[in-house]
Amino acid sequence: MGTKEIWELASFVVTVIGLPVAIGVFLWEQRRERENDEEEEYQLLADAYNDFLKIVLDNADLRLRSHATTPNLTAEQKERRLVIFDMLISLFERAYLVAYQPNMSGPKARRWNSWDDYMREWCRREDFFMQLPELLRGEDPAFSAYILRIAEEENPAKRTG
Repeated sequence: MGTKEIWELASFVVTVIGLPVAIGVFLWEQRRERENDEEEEYQLLADAYNDFLKIVLDNADLRLRSHATTPNLTAEQKERRLVIFDMLISLFERAYLVAYQPNMSGPKARRWNSWDDYMREWCRREDFFMQLPELLRGEDPAFSAYILRIAEEENPAKRTG
């Protein structure tokens, strides 16, 4: 077998075996990179929610982690509550725009379900529920429809009456 035949055989082996393997490895690496990016985005959002909870803790007089509306708030407390709710809506919208997709499954769905749970929890608060129309002015229409649907499902008045 001459040098020319050896090079032709090597070229054939690379074309038949090496190229498909290389394409497969490339696609696998791309998928892993995409999964890592999604996990990083989720972690950044989770960190932002934890930072938000620190603000809630710093404003404990508003009792935002209780299930009932805090009665007899001063005008200053109502203003702080509104700003905190604004921050929360902004965070929820960012999570929706970054992490939500229709018909998710697997890790994406599990990560999104955490955000859905957070939204439902806050929508159960009557004061948050009542402020939603004002809070959603100018927000992404798809996000607004999503959280309004959740709010209707979690409506505090429906649960108690």
